Amino acid sequence: MKIFDYPEFDRAGKKILTRTKGSFSNAMMNITVYRMDKGQSLSFTSNSEEMAVLLVQGELTYSWMKNKFSALRRSFLKDGAFCLHACRDTKITVTALQPSEILVQSTENSETFESKFYTPENCTEETFGRNQFDGKAQRTVRTFFDYHTAPYSNMVMGEIIVPQGGWSSYPPHQHPQPEVYYYRFERPQGFGACFIGNDVNKIKDGSFCVVPGGLTHPQVNAPGYPMYYVWMIRHLKGNPWTDRIYDPAHTWLLDET
Repeated sequence: MKIFDYPEFDRAGKKILTRTKGSFSNAMMNITVYRMDKGQSLSFTSNSEEMAVLLVQGELTYSWMKNKFSALRRSFLKDGAFCLHACRDTKITVTALQPSEILVQSTENSETFESKFYTPENCTEETFGRNQFDGKAQRTVRTFFDYHTAPYSNMVMGEIIVPQGGWSSYPPHQHPQPEVYYYRFERPQGFGACFIGNDVNKIKDGSFCVVPGGLTHPQVNAPGYPMYYVWMIRHLKGNPWTDRIYDPAHTWLLDET
């Protein structure tokens, strides 16, 4: 089972990560990244899937229903995020005001709910690990929506910023629900390592992984290269993701300060 890949953008500026049918179907989500030229517009809608459209970097105008909002994000490491989450049958149009990168996550959901636009002002942001392990596992975690804030959704989406030479998804933990990470570095030569169960893969700018349920998945990045990644989880029917299950071999770390 393939769990890691290094896809490239095609000539149209589209990079496919996962599909519910076909490549990486174990993720149970459709995830695509787009590079947009200034002035370019893209529209997204589905009669069966909820959808989240995240501005990774750049400047966009979001339009949906009777709403319109402009968003500027110069740096995915330093600036807060903008993300629109909408139910099925909602048309979302984004127009690039300068070269931009967006990520679109979707999955089947028959529920209807009110669209929500997340901004730096209303997105949950927390710092974890500051007082543990000499700060080697400190990271900033942004959560747009999860089961606690959006129980009507079948997905979770957020972002993690890891300082240079740091660890995340640490101490090692797992959960039954599948998870996807999409990685970016501001310097394209940035790198790190992704540990999924007993497999280790080299993290590069633009790479991604699919974490099958039940496998631990700590990450580390090299000194000099702060790491950004989008984290996305698919709830299971009757078993939504709500918490981490720590590897018993490493639970002693939870008492370390």
